[in-house]
Formats: sequence, structure tokens, C-alpha cells
Amino acid sequence: MAQLEADAEIGAGLYAFDPVLDGAHAAAKDSDEDSRVAFGRFIRLMRRHRGLTLEKLADDTDVEIVELVEIEDDPRYKPRLRTVYQLANYFEVPQAKLQQVAGLTIPRDARLIDEAVRFAARSESVAALTPEEQAALEAFVTVLSGQK
Repeated sequence: MAQLEADAEIGAGLYAFDPVLDGAHAAAKDSDEDSRVAFGRFIRLMRRHRGLTLEKLADDTDVEIVELVEIEDDPRYKPRLRTVYQLANYFEVPQAKLQQVAGLTIPRDARLIDEAVRFAARSESVAALTPEEQAALEAFVTVLSGQK
């Protein structure tokens, strides 16, 4: 059977051989960072929409808090497959599409990435800080400046 499949590695599930990835991976690298900006913004907004702190989301999803910070703040960070799976389940969104937005798989519909980038552009907050955010910011600035 492997010879019939051109000696490709055969698998099942998320790691199965995907002929769409052959040769298309290099072309998709440019859009990866754009989509990961949208992925990070999506996670941040969903978390805030549900009134969750990063600590609470990390506990609820069994994802390391450091990875959640990276996802929300660094568009170059490529999340782990397990993390995207956990977040998709938690936020009740399709895993395959969230994996595409996270840059883990090649988008099968270019419109998905276009919409993700449009979402990221519209989701930049211009609202004033909440009292809790202001207090957290001031406390952190105090620590940074070495004051007590």
C-alpha cells in the first residue's frame, strides 16, 4: 500500500499525509504571521468576553500560561497543536479552522485568512483601560521602576 501511495508516510487523524501541503508550504509562510495576529487577538477577545484572566484560561484549558501570553502578544509564536485543540474545544469553535488561523495547517479557503486579517484590524481596542487594568498596569510599573 505504501508503494501505491508513492512511498509517502501513511497516517491517520491530524498527522495524516496531506498532498495539499506538498509545495504549498513555502507560499503559505507569508500569510502565517498575518493569521497568527488574528489568532492571538481572537484568543484575547474571547478570553476577555468571558471575563477570564490568563491564569483562569490556563487552568480551564490545561495550557501553560506562558504559552497563552505568547499567543496573545507575539505574532511570530507558533502555538502547539495540542494548545490550539484545547482552545478550540474550550471556545467551541471548529478545530480545523482554528488550526488554519493559528498557522498550523494550510488554509483551504483563502477567504478565511483574509477575514482573519480583517478581524485583527478591526479588533484593535481603542477603549480606555478598565479600573482593574489600570491598577494592574500601575502595580507593574511600580515593580518595573523598583519602587515599593
